[in-house]
Amino acid sequence: MLAIKIWNYIKGYVIIRIKGLTLERLLNLALSKDIYLRNVNRLDSSTLEGTVSLEGYRALEEIVQKLGCEMEVVKRRGLPFFLDRIRYRKTFIFGLMLFIVLSIFLSSIIWKIEIIGAEQTPKEEIIKLLEENNIKKGLFKHRIDKEDVEGIILAELDYLSFIDVRINGVKLIVEIKELDIDPERVDSSYPCNIVARKKGVVVKVIAKNGEALVEKGEIVEENDVLISGVIESENSDEIYLVHAEGQVLAQTRYSHMVETPIVKLEKVETGNVYKQRGIIINGKGIRFLSGEIPFENYIEEVEEKSIFNFLGFEFPIKFVNYIYREVEVKEIKQDIDFLKQASKLEATEEINKQLHKSCEIISRNAIYTIDGNILRTKVTIETIEDIGKIQIISN
Repeated sequence: MLAIKIWNYIKGYVIIRIKGLTLERLLNLALSKDIYLRNVNRLDSSTLEGTVSLEGYRALEEIVQKLGCEMEVVKRRGLPFFLDRIRYRKTFIFGLMLFIVLSIFLSSIIWKIEIIGAEQTPKEEIIKLLEENNIKKGLFKHRIDKEDVEGIILAELDYLSFIDVRINGVKLIVEIKELDIDPERVDSSYPCNIVARKKGVVVKVIAKNGEALVEKGEIVEENDVLISGVIESENSDEIYLVHAEGQVLAQTRYSHMVETPIVKLEKVETGNVYKQRGIIINGKGIRFLSGEIPFENYIEEVEEKSIFNFLGFEFPIKFVNYIYREVEVKEIKQDIDFLKQASKLEATEEINKQLHKSCEIISRNAIYTIDGNILRTKVTIETIEDIGKIQIISN
């Protein structure tokens, strides 16, 4: 429907009003001559309004004169009439063209650099790094290589676990994800808070700079402010921003669950083999003498062999061997004690990947449950560790 409206606008159309006593006959004659009237509205017994294309209007004039009716144009719509109106408005045309050119020109330039996800790294530091490498506001989009931008940032900030550079409109967006970094690596000239990087029960708070907001025995959630860098003056309403420093030791918990089948299925080959041949042309395969595979359980192998390969050019036709090896599926019941030890070790290894380097392990616990054929092993490790991390306060 929208496409038809756009097409009618491009071709141009008129809204007409016809007066006469033979309107029914006029409509029938118009239809017989492939003149299509749209949005026909009868105003009274001798007057109707409708919409018709420019070609239809010219053809309709002959019918109107023949039947002795009167026709007038109420409104003109469409691109041809618009172009006709602006033909003598040179200033308007020049202004319109200038606006279009300026819009295209300005939209091809980066006007804002946005940093997302920077909590421990000052956004100003990343923007300054980019400017030192000639990546700044006012630069044309086509001159920005996203991979080069990512490389520049990663070379300087080696503690990032994720970086994505994209252009959205007139903005260059740099989205990062940080690993926990040592507080010593954060520029002390920037005001910051110390926040919790995970949930825990506070054991000890040492605030070297800033204001401690938590006490021993308090439960804190991830990203709660532990030591604030926002200090209120005791003698006035002024607020000071400082670089918070200190340690917040907390009891934390790590858990991981492993599910292992007690009875596992093992495939053992019987020695019976069934083969089929085929050919692949431009990635599409054709099998010769294809039929049903005579095995209920089997392992499939596919061997491809090029027909022609010369100086690195590979002809897009290959011969293919499809090999099916029959197997018997056997149920093997595993030793429960062995499974418990193996699954406990696996869960512990997964937890060790998450443990902070400064943590002190105070307890380990493993809980085993059997649900049908599944052994579930849940390992929980409790630690004492410094859960604080730097969070820059944006000016």
